[in-house]
Amino acid sequence: MAPSLLLLLLPLLAVAGEAVRRASILPSNHAAAGGGAPPVPTPWPEQFHAVMFTNLTDSGRLQVIDLYYDWPGGRNLNLIRNQLSGDPKYDVEWTNGTSYIFDSASCRTIRFPVGILPPNWLDGAVYLGRESTDGFDCHVWTKVDFIWYYEDVVTHRPVRWNFYTGMQQHVMSFEVGGALEDSQWQAPAHCFADGVASATRADDEVNVMSSLLRFAGMPAAAAAAAVA
Repeated sequence: MAPSLLLLLLPLLAVAGEAVRRASILPSNHAAAGGGAPPVPTPWPEQFHAVMFTNLTDSGRLQVIDLYYDWPGGRNLNLIRNQLSGDPKYDVEWTNGTSYIFDSASCRTIRFPVGILPPNWLDGAVYLGRESTDGFDCHVWTKVDFIWYYEDVVTHRPVRWNFYTGMQQHVMSFEVGGALEDSQWQAPAHCFADGVASATRADDEVNVMSSLLRFAGMPAAAAAAAVA
């Protein structure tokens, strides 16, 4: 082939190579691959128990959290164990917007205008495609550019979610219908003593101890938009 002809073909070959590269990526995105409407997130079961490994990347701390979700009961509980800490912290949240965050010695009450998230709280999330994470092939969605949610393609179980703050939560187990005794939801007496810290303003930026269901650290107005 003449050198001049080769020089003319090189740009075309480069464009063709880029097209092939893009084509190899597009099938991971259902919509872009021409497969019709993109996948939608699977609604949460009305009751479940999940164990999560949490990496608070902003502070470098690690946690293990038992999450109990009870939509019919109007309640959600995060049992939080910090690394090398013997005293667990409870974050008990109610659908009326009240949270009690306590351990054996302290308690904080938060009144938030958004109750616990409904099972279909991911309705309206934007599909980003497929990605391998934690060894699982996952669909990925984002909502209000605050949370990125990973769901296993085969089992439809949640695998991981990331927050815009950098916090990462990895689902270690997911038990549909996992129950917790009613006594475990009750805030202790010292939560109702005089002088207990309480946040009531609607514009408070509250952090409810890594709780997914209250969008940890998210302003109330943005949280309300996220679940609308």
